Amino acid sequence: MQAETTSQLKIRKKNPDNRFKTFFHKCKQQKALLWMTVPFVIWVLVFKYLPIWGWTMAFQDFKPALKFSEQEWVGLKHFLFLFTDERFLGVLRNTLAQSLINLVLGFVTAIGLAVLINELTNMKFKRVVQTISYLPHFLSWVVAAALVSSVLSIDGIINEILMGLGVIDKEILWLGIGKYFWGILGSAETWKNVGWNAIIYLAAISMIDQEQYEAAKIDGASRIQRILHVTLPGMKPVIIVLLIMNIGYILEAGFEPQYLLGNGQNVEYSENIDVFVIKYGISMFNFSLATAAGMFKTVISFIFLVTANSLSKKLGQGGLY
Repeated sequence: MQAETTSQLKIRKKNPDNRFKTFFHKCKQQKALLWMTVPFVIWVLVFKYLPIWGWTMAFQDFKPALKFSEQEWVGLKHFLFLFTDERFLGVLRNTLAQSLINLVLGFVTAIGLAVLINELTNMKFKRVVQTISYLPHFLSWVVAAALVSSVLSIDGIINEILMGLGVIDKEILWLGIGKYFWGILGSAETWKNVGWNAIIYLAAISMIDQEQYEAAKIDGASRIQRILHVTLPGMKPVIIVLLIMNIGYILEAGFEPQYLLGNGQNVEYSENIDVFVIKYGISMFNFSLATAAGMFKTVISFIFLVTANSLSKKLGQGGLY
């Protein structure tokens, strides 16, 4: 009987008609769910796929006043300019560095905070810590950048603490020294988003079977051992999925913090692709250059996403699909 069932499954897989019948049968059974997805599908088509038509500007010397048929096609001119321009190469370096710093700090701190909050036994204190930790997420970057600038100013609290401890002899204008910018940005991003990012890890921890903790206690496992051998392995699937998704956004280092905290003194370290597009593309009405930079960022992000997902599946760690 088992052999017949297996052979029937093989025949069904080889027969396209059966697969289509199965597909349409499932659609008929789940038509309510399909109707619920229609608004989302329309939103994706309108706001995600239709704008791809604008990529044609990357291959033109686009002039807003001219019709599409009257635009001058220039091929890969703008892409060649990007890849040979020293400023853009520096911008690409900054973008990758900022993204990698944010990725590492974001993952480590969010996972660590989630584990620490989970280990708290006093529920009232636990709620207070969690609330305080994710409140900065709701601040706009305008307010957050003003706070960071104030803290790091000549008469800010950072200089006062370091001078009081004897670490430095005189005040430092932290945002005026380019080599400090990546660290400042990573710290600011972490402070602002660590609590919010920890929420999903707390949800993952809550799904772990409590009997595993009880079994570990009976076996004499310490709290650290329970974290290492129960909590972290239980969070592993969520960590992998989020890591793959974040690798897909590796060139999305952000715009607001770099734009607000950047200045003429740290521009060599603060300017990333999004700031570059605003300054030398849109602000100077060079829409073709801006489109080429955005297209490059999207294509590379897609390659990173697919590569990370494929590598994760080959290593047996699962993936997005």
